[in-house]
Amino acid sequence: MDWQTVATVFSFVVQPMSLFVMAVSVFFGLVVGMLPGLTATMAVALLTGLTYRLAPELAILSLVAVYIGSISGGCQSAILINIPGTPASAATAVDGFPIGQRGEGGLGIFLATTSSFFGTLTGTLCVLLLTPPLSLLALKFGAYEFFLLALFGVMICGQLTAGTDPLKGWISGILGLIVAQVGLDGMNSYPRFSFGMVDLMAGVPLIPVMIGLFGFPEIIYGLVSSTARTTIKSSALEFKKGFGILLNNKLNMIRSSIIGVIVGIIPGVGEDVAGWLSYWAEKNSSKTPERFGKGAYEGVVAAETGNNACIGGAIIPVLSLAVPGSAPAAVLLAALWLHGLRPGPLLMSETPGFVYTMSIYMTVSAFTMVILALILSKATVRILAVKSTILMPIVYVLCTVGSFVIDNNIFDIYLMFFFGLI
Repeated sequence: MDWQTVATVFSFVVQPMSLFVMAVSVFFGLVVGMLPGLTATMAVALLTGLTYRLAPELAILSLVAVYIGSISGGCQSAILINIPGTPASAATAVDGFPIGQRGEGGLGIFLATTSSFFGTLTGTLCVLLLTPPLSLLALKFGAYEFFLLALFGVMICGQLTAGTDPLKGWISGILGLIVAQVGLDGMNSYPRFSFGMVDLMAGVPLIPVMIGLFGFPEIIYGLVSSTARTTIKSSALEFKKGFGILLNNKLNMIRSSIIGVIVGIIPGVGEDVAGWLSYWAEKNSSKTPERFGKGAYEGVVAAETGNNACIGGAIIPVLSLAVPGSAPAAVLLAALWLHGLRPGPLLMSETPGFVYTMSIYMTVSAFTMVILALILSKATVRILAVKSTILMPIVYVLCTVGSFVIDNNIFDIYLMFFFGLI
């Protein structure tokens, strides 16, 4: 381990400006994760544009923090109002909401948040251990292997992201390949599919496309189904009882972490699948499976440990292969490119200390997340009562600003609108 790099990164993280940016990003992630419809992918995409003018180190710290905060934040609305804030928290709601109905909402939030913390730390450890050997393996990749990897990505689109109708996923994957053809040819700089438009000759920028695809539908849906959500008061956090339950779930947390990391490494799967698989594994191994769905503490612990461990798992292929393991990791990959880094097989030789940098960012963000989530749980829940007619216009403005500031190009806003309509 390069202790000099570790010391340098840690000294940067503990600076007042870094701590402030990280705390604000985690809080923003918790709020976005809590609000139904606003996904972790959207949170990372929005912040990518807004952090473009920051120094690369500060921007990446911010994006890692919002990623961790948004995946964890979804558990609060899942437990209190039975609406998962993000798809990753869908499995949490199965047992989390019955726990809240019993008057143990605070205990449920404590179990979910601390399990998220454990899962994130386990995923971070795997980033340190698995990224270097996977990068060495990736250096042996040639044209055939990269072709098969691309083909595997399209196949994954069909088999894992489109439910029972894989044709829809395959169509989406092929359309993505077609969109990627727009721009100058890499060999002869011949413009392809640009239709004489100078703005398209540089290719289709990923961030405005991501914001349009993930942000616009949620804004429209939120405005169409505009309702005021009732404010829910959570009970006491019950630290002593919560730690006792977690000690009894040691094996559950370790197994769920391993499942989450493995699912994260597989391209195109994501945190929601990790949560459900971890929940399913715990239910199948339980001596009393009939309790699941009726407020079993083990169900909440398994789901939240699994979906947060998936964060580290999804970042491993980002760093070693430049292939994202989940949708938020795909936006994070684009953000790394935007800030001058080159994830992939050459990362360990070009910037060998970046794996340590990412691991420290994730670790400190996890500690910030668990502290903020527990302290602010009662206050942040009030945001659930905000009307969509007030919230969604604010999100719309952030989408527009986030698309524009990357290149200060009005054409990027048009692209965002276009892909949002699609």
